[in-house]
Amino acid sequence: MAGQAYERLCPAIGIHLLDFDLFRAPEHAQQALWCFEMRDADTPSVRLGEELQLNLVELRKADRLPNLPPALRAWITLFAHWQEDERMSQITDEPVRRAYEKLKTLSQDQEARRLAFVRERALHDEATLLLEAREDGHDAAMRTAAANMIQRTELDDAAIAAITGLDAAVIAELRKRG
Repeated sequence: MAGQAYERLCPAIGIHLLDFDLFRAPEHAQQALWCFEMRDADTPSVRLGEELQLNLVELRKADRLPNLPPALRAWITLFAHWQEDERMSQITDEPVRRAYEKLKTLSQDQEARRLAFVRERALHDEATLLLEAREDGHDAAMRTAAANMIQRTELDDAAIAAITGLDAAVIAELRKRG
């Protein structure tokens, strides 16, 4: 709440459902639930544990694991298979049943689907614009770095291209502009 002391802040816990296996190494094949905590880089013993967590659930991997608690298994089934009526009819966990019924109701409402589609498209557009801006910023920074190297060093175009990742023709053009 506004105005409360920092000591009274509630923990910030993120739960992220992944529709892919993020950790694919053989030694991670039987783990689909991950809890990451932040640690200080200089003093690793100082950590934000309960205060700040990032929890990942690899849904596909979790769906294959046999020994999950029943309630967790039901939620994973909902997230991974909500469009499969036969599979969902086997769920007995009441909170999951209620969530499934709500999801079915929403998915039948044409306006709700349209709004969800518009929101998803907006999120994709935003991600694309951010990526393009990041790439443009990176390219501009590398061009500036290359121009500085041309002015301040004796490096040839090939060396500057190797350092900056820019094409040699771009370096040559920058050298011409001087």
